[in-house]
Amino acid sequence: MIISFSFVRELMKRFEEDEIFRLSAELAYFFLLSLFPFLIFLLTFLSYLPVPHEDVLSFLREYAPKETVDIIETNVKQIVTNQNGKWLSFGIIAAIWAASNGMAAIIRALNRAYDVQESRSFFIARGMSILLTFAMIFVIMVALVLPVFGRMIGSFIFSTFGFSHMFLNVWNAIRWIVSFVILLLVFVALYLFAPNKRLRVRDVMAGAMFATVGWMVVSLVFSYYVNNFSNYTAMYGSLGGIIALMIWFYLSGMMIVLGGEMNAIFCCQREGRMRIR
Repeated sequence: MIISFSFVRELMKRFEEDEIFRLSAELAYFFLLSLFPFLIFLLTFLSYLPVPHEDVLSFLREYAPKETVDIIETNVKQIVTNQNGKWLSFGIIAAIWAASNGMAAIIRALNRAYDVQESRSFFIARGMSILLTFAMIFVIMVALVLPVFGRMIGSFIFSTFGFSHMFLNVWNAIRWIVSFVILLLVFVALYLFAPNKRLRVRDVMAGAMFATVGWMVVSLVFSYYVNNFSNYTAMYGSLGGIIALMIWFYLSGMMIVLGGEMNAIFCCQREGRMRIR
């Protein structure tokens, strides 16, 4: 795919037509509502695997601002301590239903990017949201399990063959590559199955690459800015962490929407049609 001036102009035009700023704010709202049900469901499953809960938070700590992670960590620990296995029953169904709200909002945003109406029934559309939520949970669990076994394998090779500490450092750095690949797979699946349009993997790869790189860069830059220069607590008091979390969700939603819009523009170019609004 070639990024031309006409492509950039069309993307800027879609900012206004598709109200990308508003859609990003809507996604941030649903992400916030979905966050803790999603984490509860994820941590419930992780309790059966050799992955401590701290690994989930350490993954977030790499990208999210410190104030945001502190709020998530405090609430997750409180929920996990007080649930006493109750989420293994009906609570799991309620949690996954609530967590799928964020995915449903993404489906609506991508349908708007492709100019398609949601012709699928409510149950099919909601089922798709739940399946994509399950898929994301599975991929995240794999992403968390791999480093655990990766550290074990690296330590075994390190001790057996007597490699230098440099080898162990390189081995630990591979987690960044793993994180990139996992995120790319998540976005490819999202852009492939979420819109109410038949697409192929190669049709969504460009937007998935942009969303993956864009999300990682934006998250790291925003986290660095909040941790070193900004002080939301001084302005918003105890709500500072929530404000930082909402802004992070807002930027994350924007990267997702922009990736979908890029794929939609390329789709119009392949089909030789102009967008009519």
